[in-house]
Amino acid sequence: MKNTVSTFKEQKAKGQKISMLTAYDYSTAKLMDQAEINGILVGDSLGMVVLGYEDTLPVTMEDMIHHTAAVCRGAKNALVVGDMPFMSYQVSIEDAVYNAGRLMKEGKCQAVKLEGGASVCPQIRAITNASIPVMAHLGLTPQSVNAFGGFKVQGKNEDAARKLLEDAKAVEEAGAFAVVLECVPAKLAELISKSISIPTIGIGAGAGCDGQILVYQDMLGMFSDFTPKFVKQYTNIGDMMLQAFRNYITEVESGAFPAKEHTFAISDEVIQKLY
Repeated sequence: MKNTVSTFKEQKAKGQKISMLTAYDYSTAKLMDQAEINGILVGDSLGMVVLGYEDTLPVTMEDMIHHTAAVCRGAKNALVVGDMPFMSYQVSIEDAVYNAGRLMKEGKCQAVKLEGGASVCPQIRAITNASIPVMAHLGLTPQSVNAFGGFKVQGKNEDAARKLLEDAKAVEEAGAFAVVLECVPAKLAELISKSISIPTIGIGAGAGCDGQILVYQDMLGMFSDFTPKFVKQYTNIGDMMLQAFRNYITEVESGAFPAKEHTFAISDEVIQKLY
């Protein structure tokens, strides 16, 4: 069954947890879709785990459109959400609507995501008024890493916690269909989840959220630069890939690969005529 913004809301109403992962390419998205994931986020995290940047800030609209389109070609049933990169929506409401429209038209996704609370509610309202579903993002918002002074847990004191709760209610009122809560204390995330009618998708925010999301390279052990505390590795594909690469190199150097079964035949008579 095709996952939509409506099915996400229905899952929250029924108490059914929502599963999401990030993806950035056709093959991975197709596998996730076959596994029956509810949603796929084409995150601007691709800047770090795919493009090798130190943070998400250098990611462009062209990067996001390129990767979102690839994911949408592979995912037929998952709800695909395209991330709006840094400075694609902050400058003006007009920019926000225009770039969200590009991501939908050229990237072929079914929704967009942007970071921020009350400060970006005018953008959320305008984008949703243009019939583009918006997923909000609160807590540790990676595009604000310099303002936060690093990747830190958010909402730990009373003022900060109250601000997160207020922001969650604000983005709901502005029209967001769901909100990501990143690096938020579990009890606070649970309170927020109970205080709003739209689904909360947690990443480092505890089991009290309505759903969960992880960067797939983290949960498969493929990204070794650092591993956040909230990540559970379900297997270590990274080590398996490393060993496979080493085995391939060894067999190429020794001549063991390609073997006869990996080659194509030609008649000896044809070869003789070439001499």
